[in-house]
Amino acid sequence: QVQLVESGGGLVQPGGSLRLSCAASGFSFNDYIMSWYRQAPGKERELVATISRTGGSTTYADSVKGRFTISRDNAKNTVFLQMNNLKPEDTAVYFCAGTNLVRYWGQGTQVTVSS
Repeated sequence: QVQLVESGGGLVQPGGSLRLSCAASGFSFNDYIMSWYRQAPGKERELVATISRTGGSTTYADSVKGRFTISRDNAKNTVFLQMNNLKPEDTAVYFCAGTNLVRYWGQGTQVTVSS
């Protein structure tokens, strides 16, 4: 059974940091490009960051460049999103996704940035 389980979300003040984790199981993690998406209330889901199968290549949305870092640990079947200097506009449900010929989704974790 395929599972992607996100954790690490929560409430943080502007300027703070959070580290999201996504634990994968049930598929060959090393063969999948991994990504983080987010969806704010009333908005479409948007791509935040992507990492290649080996971790050697990453891409980011312009809105998070220089603040967020995606990484992966293939030995632990886990992908991470380090989020620094968080802003209120980063408030959203964050989803991890694994893509090869199909795309698998996690259930999401809420991130709220507010004072």
